[in-house]
Amino acid sequence: MHIAWTSFLLALVVITVVPGPDFVLVMGNAVRSLRKGVEAALGVLTGLLIHGTLATVGLSALVAAAPAALFVVKAIGALYLAYIGFMTLKAATKPIEQQPQQKNVFLRGMLCDLLNPKVMLTFLSLIPQAMDPNAAPLPQAAVLSAVTVGVFAVFWVIVVPSARQLGRLLSRPRTRAAFERICGTALIGLAASVLAT
Repeated sequence: MHIAWTSFLLALVVITVVPGPDFVLVMGNAVRSLRKGVEAALGVLTGLLIHGTLATVGLSALVAAAPAALFVVKAIGALYLAYIGFMTLKAATKPIEQQPQQKNVFLRGMLCDLLNPKVMLTFLSLIPQAMDPNAAPLPQAAVLSAVTVGVFAVFWVIVVPSARQLGRLLSRPRTRAAFERICGTALIGLAASVLAT
C-alpha cells in the first residue's frame, strides 16, 4: 500500500492553518476563557471525526453527488454561521459584564463543523487523491481520516492556549468590542461564501 503521504500532509497542513468558521468560533471562545476554547475545539474535533467516519463509509459521497442534498447542507450551514455571526456582533455592543454566558459551546463547535460543507468536500477531495488505487480503499480511508483529525487536534492544542495571550489584550473594552465585530463579520462573510460555492 503506497499512500501519497508527502502531498497529502502538505495539503492538509495548508488547509488546517487557513482560517475558516471553525477557527473564528474557537478563537472567539478561547480569548474569553481557556475552558470555553477547549470546549469549542473539542466540538469541532467531534464534528471532524463524524465527517471522517461518514467519508470513510461513503455516506458523504452520496450527499455530495446529490445536488439537492448538498444545497440543503450548504443552506443550513450558512444560516447557522450567520446566526453565530449576528450574535457575536450583538455581544460586541454590550459591556462584558452584561454579556450572556456562552452555553453549549461544545455543541456550537460540533454544529459549526458538521454544517460546513467545505469540510465534507475536503475529506472527499483530499483523501481519495492520496490513496493507493491498487489497495483496499476502506483501511486507507480510515487511516487518512484519522490522520486528518489528529493534525487538527495538534493544531488546536497549540492555538487554544496561545489565544489566552490575546485575551489579556482584549480585556480592554474597545479592543474586545473591535475583535468581536471582526469575528462576527468574518462569520457572516464565511456564511455568504458557503452559499456562493
